[in-house]
Amino acid sequence: MEKRTCLKLIVSIIAVLAVGFLSSFFTSNSINSWYSTIEKPSFNPPNWIFGPVWTLLYIMIGVSLFIIWNSKAKDKKLVYSIFAVQLGLNFLWSILFFGNQNILGAFIDIILLWIAIILNIFFAYKISKPAAYLLVPYLLWVSFASVLNFAILILN
Repeated sequence: MEKRTCLKLIVSIIAVLAVGFLSSFFTSNSINSWYSTIEKPSFNPPNWIFGPVWTLLYIMIGVSLFIIWNSKAKDKKLVYSIFAVQLGLNFLWSILFFGNQNILGAFIDIILLWIAIILNIFFAYKISKPAAYLLVPYLLWVSFASVLNFAILILN
């Protein structure tokens, strides 16, 4: 892999991981306080699972972004915009759910995030099938997180 291509890969992954890292500031303070006091459904995973899963997903999102960036496709602006929107919604969810303890606001956000990921997959697929496929686990996890968010909303 040439130096420029390697740099694109590193920048893509680090940029996406940075979103997760920054959102963790809103999450970490609430895990052992507010979040531990609210009702959660029986299918709520243990807290330790979220960090590794999100790290892997962020890396896959970053690789997907890299594939799009590195492709020869002419017009990638729409895909870049959708990437930015879905990452922004992802970041906002942590602020709403953990930072503001706004379960309903977070649920609305995660539904919008789910739609943005579907659009991301759809438009990325037109440029690169592997880039789109790398986003499928993200969609599946956010689908599960949406159900979890809804269950927490109902229980609280």
